[in-house]
Amino acid sequence: MKKLVSAGEILVEIMAERIGQSFLEPGPLLGPYPSGAPAIFIGQAAALGQPAGLIGAVGDDDFGRLNIERLRTLGADVSAIAVHTGHATGTAFVTYRADASRHFVFNIRNSAAGLIETNAAATKLLAGADHVHVMGSSLFSDRAIAVALSAIETVKAKGGTVSFDPNIRREIMQASGMRAALDQVLARADIFLPSGEELFLFSSAKDEKGAVDELLARGVSCIVLKKGAAGAAYHDRHGVIASSGFAVDEVDPTGAGDCFGAAFVSFWLRGTAPAEALRIANACGALAVTRKGPMEGIFPLETVEAFIATGKSAQ
Repeated sequence: MKKLVSAGEILVEIMAERIGQSFLEPGPLLGPYPSGAPAIFIGQAAALGQPAGLIGAVGDDDFGRLNIERLRTLGADVSAIAVHTGHATGTAFVTYRADASRHFVFNIRNSAAGLIETNAAATKLLAGADHVHVMGSSLFSDRAIAVALSAIETVKAKGGTVSFDPNIRREIMQASGMRAALDQVLARADIFLPSGEELFLFSSAKDEKGAVDELLARGVSCIVLKKGAAGAAYHDRHGVIASSGFAVDEVDPTGAGDCFGAAFVSFWLRGTAPAEALRIANACGALAVTRKGPMEGIFPLETVEAFIATGKSAQ
């Protein structure tokens, strides 16, 4: 099977317990939960049986150990996760608003995550990689951008492929060089995985079809547009395949798109037909929201298949 690699932020997430709770005053918090978009992605891919590894950095602390152990337990290759003494593992604090939106307070760039580099361990991991996945959230600094672009060029040079999920948070969109880096990654991507309105960040078109046509003309092999509970749509030069979502009781939406993307890319790499890859991806995205915590809703393939068959989530 082809090996999938990503690079980027590894952090813990700590969340407000109550909807409408603000960080402007004391309140109950839940966590820490292992997190970070590329970590969630790699964890879900590994749980589905895909060879998968992550390039990143954590502090020599409990939060770092929590993340590494979770990824290792899921079956991921953690050999290229550097541990830095004297630096704290990254954090994300999140509040949930009454309109279902979320507000984040991040410490990524100035944490151990900001020390990410293509060191000897990362170079060795990339030497065995067939595919690299890039999260837009991982382009948070010049240093992180350099790692992502280097990984792309290394894998592309040996005939590998690239997937790209914009995964853009308003809180980090103003990071230096991020916009230019997003465009650079898209130009090298084979699979583009935007969510909703992210599609229009990279197109001058005003409607979905126009944006899809424009991006396909620029060289992207396929576009998988994530639509949350409504499912997803796969677009390539031959047409479109729509796939409906699964009805579940949502507990926590964080990580759903990452789990969806991991499933789709994993089965795309296995040569699975787009309709079937979408079905599995939608199931993984649905299961992800049934648990509090970004990586708590990651399940192995047998559980995902049972959910697809019965429509019931694991207890």
